[in-house]
Amino acid sequence: MDFELVADGLGFPEGPVVMSDGSVIVVEIQKGQISRHWGKGKSEVVATPGGGPNGLAIGPDGALWCCNNGGFQWSHVEGLLIPGNAADDYSGGRIERIDLSTGKVERVLDSVGGNKLKGPNDLVFDKAGNLYFTDHGKSYSRHRDYGGLYFLARGASEAKELDFHYSSPNGVGLSPDEQTVFMADTMTGRMWAFDLAAPGEIKPASPFNGGRVVATMPGLQYFDSLAMTAAGNVCVATILNGGITTITPQGEFSHTAFPDMLVTNIAFGGDDMKDAWLTLSSTGQLIKCRWPEPGLVLNFNA
Repeated sequence: MDFELVADGLGFPEGPVVMSDGSVIVVEIQKGQISRHWGKGKSEVVATPGGGPNGLAIGPDGALWCCNNGGFQWSHVEGLLIPGNAADDYSGGRIERIDLSTGKVERVLDSVGGNKLKGPNDLVFDKAGNLYFTDHGKSYSRHRDYGGLYFLARGASEAKELDFHYSSPNGVGLSPDEQTVFMADTMTGRMWAFDLAAPGEIKPASPFNGGRVVATMPGLQYFDSLAMTAAGNVCVATILNGGITTITPQGEFSHTAFPDMLVTNIAFGGDDMKDAWLTLSSTGQLIKCRWPEPGLVLNFNA
């Protein structure tokens, strides 16, 4: 697929948020900062939360909400930047709120039910302003913390755990009717769906899991963040088999390749919502292309 380069030299970009003026805000996880890009070399630093800023979304208050994973170790492999285990100066997982006019960073929460967040990864707001977010867990040299799916009601100070004990929860999105939450599990290459009885209340699919499996990738492929299309398909960034995998609600899937084995995010915008911005993270690039179907307009980010 043809694409144009919007920005390069970025420190492992993720979490693109398309703004009304056509600029795109991304995190740069390696640099612990959030930056905004217009293309043609125009950019600015929005905020410097430190740690590992990851997923981003505009909230009902107009602020930028951020999942912060606390930081990774980094390595260079054949010229590519690769994240690894928890950083030596790992600062703990948290959800942050960022004032776009000042860059001020406010910590919203860092634990759920008395349990510390380990590596918050991605987030999405429903039309009422309630927040769903994932915790990716955290990896160490000889063990790994599990992660889960969480819910923070609008205006609440305490979040609740919706489901837990997944290997590596990553991208999260809502179906167009907001009756289903989709969650990508990285290391299993599996897409989960959680049917909702009400906001923040899932209908358990089995005695063992709250979610149901929509699709599992063949071979060794990892899932990262995702975006929904207007038709209700899931476009999930795919690692190793670098590109975007489009999954229908029925579990059928197709793949669009891009030249980076760590394609980590996709976001939609433009007048017809067919403009797509992708983060090619190991090569530090933000790119733009035309997508074959329109993306879903995000709440509070029209």
